[in-house]
Amino acid sequence: MNWDWILFDADETLFTFDAFSGLQRMFLKYDVTFTADDFHEYQVVNKPLWVDYQNGAISAAQLQIQRFEDWAQRLNVPASELNEAFLSAMADICRPLPGAVSLLDGLKGKVKMGIITNGFTALQQTRLERTGLGGHFDLLVISEQVGVAKPDAKIFDYALEKMGNPDRKKVLMVGDTPESDILGGINAGIATCWLNSHGRTLPEGIEATWQVRTLPELEQLLQTH
Repeated sequence: MNWDWILFDADETLFTFDAFSGLQRMFLKYDVTFTADDFHEYQVVNKPLWVDYQNGAISAAQLQIQRFEDWAQRLNVPASELNEAFLSAMADICRPLPGAVSLLDGLKGKVKMGIITNGFTALQQTRLERTGLGGHFDLLVISEQVGVAKPDAKIFDYALEKMGNPDRKKVLMVGDTPESDILGGINAGIATCWLNSHGRTLPEGIEATWQVRTLPELEQLLQTH
């Protein structure tokens, strides 16, 4: 294998992230039936916050509070409490994506592996423990702890330093979000593989080294490269 390190995104790259199910589960604790319309309203607030976070305009803490401010007022509960309840619900329902376990098992011992995620600390550790996949990774870098998010090259520089500054030509970044994972890899000067599960087109100006539709396809690709 040509790689010394493979870096993965977490949400929707290795793990399913069904936010709607997580929110439904969380709101049941507050006797709220959370509907598809409620989810649409939530995403109208949540999605721009993630863009602001990726662009460095707001912090992880601000994102986590602001996305629940409307509901906090409605339920008369602190937004921070709702955020904690949501992350806890997401940890409960987390599952590896199809092919993730086979891929990671096949790579273990052949290449060093790490995770670079813009997700939040409270969820990442728990999820790795519960899925039994923590032992596969030599590195876990969480943007909330570093203070910068993908696609900023600084989070990759931080990770690469932790990795002992390997040759960047021998590092691959795998992720599902072009605007953070692929652009981040490009900014860091490393090869990229876009997990394009939904048949999207890459945004203008972002070019991935490779593109796959599934993790089993990635597993095959890595065997030949």
